[in-house]
Amino acid sequence: MRKILHIDMDAFYASVEQRDFPQYRGKPLVVGGRPEQRGAVAAASYEARQYGIHSAMPARIAQQRCPELIFVRPRFKVYRDVSGQIRDVFHRYTDLVEPLSLDEAYLDVTVNALEEPSALALARRIKADIRAATQLTASAGVSINKFLAKMASGQNKPDGLTLILPEQAEAFVAALPIEKFHGIGQVTARKMHALGIATGADLRQWSEADLVQHFGKVGRFYYRVAHGQDDRPVNPNRIRKSIGAERSFSPDLTSLAAMTEALERIANEVIARLQEQRRRGHTLTLKVKYANYRQITRSRTFAAAIGPDSPLLAWASDLLLTHLDRSQPVRLLGLTLSNLEPGGEPDYVQLSLEV
Repeated sequence: MRKILHIDMDAFYASVEQRDFPQYRGKPLVVGGRPEQRGAVAAASYEARQYGIHSAMPARIAQQRCPELIFVRPRFKVYRDVSGQIRDVFHRYTDLVEPLSLDEAYLDVTVNALEEPSALALARRIKADIRAATQLTASAGVSINKFLAKMASGQNKPDGLTLILPEQAEAFVAALPIEKFHGIGQVTARKMHALGIATGADLRQWSEADLVQHFGKVGRFYYRVAHGQDDRPVNPNRIRKSIGAERSFSPDLTSLAAMTEALERIANEVIARLQEQRRRGHTLTLKVKYANYRQITRSRTFAAAIGPDSPLLAWASDLLLTHLDRSQPVRLLGLTLSNLEPGGEPDYVQLSLEV
């Protein structure tokens, strides 16, 4: 039986800013573009989250919810440096570390450098070491697989530590609202509610074949995690093939202006990820899903690599205007940059989920 940790830094970008600038402490703060720049929130402090502000929210809406909100431009070099300190802590304990982004990772501590049998004790030590090295807090989930560890780490934020024992797994998943499942976004959750699925217990009543029929191949994953099962290994060498972002909309978008504004927020998010990971690529792909669930992808490949300093939004808008079926409402938009050039940083794997 494996012992898996999921470590997730608490409001990472915002917490770094509050650490480095005392005047920001205890105040609602977001990292990201300003409203007049039509920017989006990359990260929100816990003080800002009390106003319902969250990542990917348009900056103008965030400011409407909290007029005294502080906007700070991201400092990705600083965040990468702090992330490096955190990874150094992880590798004191195990080589089986799978980063998901700068601020979270899975660790397999079944076999560890301290020969410590208690994964809970290891998580407690890792959290203390991170705080000593960075003056920041992390939340940790401890369990027998990646899904349960991920779910556990979000239970008691900030500075949380949650253990899900093998004998607790089924009951924990059964009580979990479907919206809280990692890998289930708002659109899928609404579809599940329409089918009478509100909790993990409801999901468990469905056969694998029926879930695949309604949700495609990902239905197999839903079936397994509904039973507390996840056999994915912690993979420290997983190679990133693309960097992208996508958003689902409710209600569907019907005007070109709304679609263009949404695409701008998505492009800004992709640019931020390219800056964060110091990557460039050659192929830009637009994804459009219509209200009738018809989906198209259209790509443009460039001889010279494009990155965060390229006119990504202009090229994405050109793809949208050229290929959009304007008679159909749009349910989802996405942008992906692929054919990546080798980067100097470790490869991070960021799942693209519905929002």
